[in-house]
Amino acid sequence: MTDAATVSAVFDVDQQTFEADVLQASLTTPVLLDFWATWCEPCKTLGPMLEKLAAEYNGAFRLGKVDVDAQQELAGMFGIKSIPTVVLVKDGQVLDGFAGALPEGQLREFLSRHVQPLEAAPADSAAAEAEAETPEQAVERWQQAIAAEPTKAELRLDLALALMRAGQTDAAETELTALPINLATDARAVRLRTELDLAHALKNAPALAELQQRVQADGNDWEARDQLGVRLLLEGEPAAGLDQFLAILQHARDWNGGQGKKRLLAAFATLDDAELVSRYRRKMASLLF
Repeated sequence: MTDAATVSAVFDVDQQTFEADVLQASLTTPVLLDFWATWCEPCKTLGPMLEKLAAEYNGAFRLGKVDVDAQQELAGMFGIKSIPTVVLVKDGQVLDGFAGALPEGQLREFLSRHVQPLEAAPADSAAAEAEAETPEQAVERWQQAIAAEPTKAELRLDLALALMRAGQTDAAETELTALPINLATDARAVRLRTELDLAHALKNAPALAELQQRVQADGNDWEARDQLGVRLLLEGEPAAGLDQFLAILQHARDWNGGQGKKRLLAAFATLDDAELVSRYRRKMASLLF
């Protein structure tokens, strides 16, 4: 019985099945991605524990196995730096993750924060409260939490994320840089680093109107297109920004070390709109293959 449950709960992920089996499937059932390799000794410890829990949870989540040697594109898409790395995808977006082979008790604790097979209402209520809170209020709340528990390092990651949402990029980067190594590789921290890298690209960039004028005057001004794409992305027009990166990829694939592709992958890692990401990932693939 356990073996049958494991088979249904565990599956292999590749580039062709990623969109349907991970992104789309996560809209209804969370998907835990296990990035591993045959030569990785810690993976041999973590993998069986994850498979055991996948069967035990009986459909509350599914476990997708990603062989980083065979699926280098996927590993690069998620910015995998070491293995094993585990990433939780829910509602079409990266929600959480960790690196390294955690003991079973910590694995259960991790899952309990996100997978609620019987009662999802409390989580929905918490999400509604979070949506009503302004970024500035979130910063203040996490600052108060840190003052109450100064040794709890994970609170600083929450503060860094809140600072970024409030537009305080320098303060967010300071908090991110100070995180201990186990949190620095957290999926949310990796995403925040990507967002900060995009923000840094605009440090000396012209205003939106000037960039638009430059692109209209010279469609091959790749630097202007790149900066325009980043500005549009960060200022709430992601589709228009992605279009600029696609134009670079289509007409100047090798410009600045393949900047168009790099920007698209970075943008995908920061966007919460699963349908938009899926649509533009297909467009990118049609240009690359």
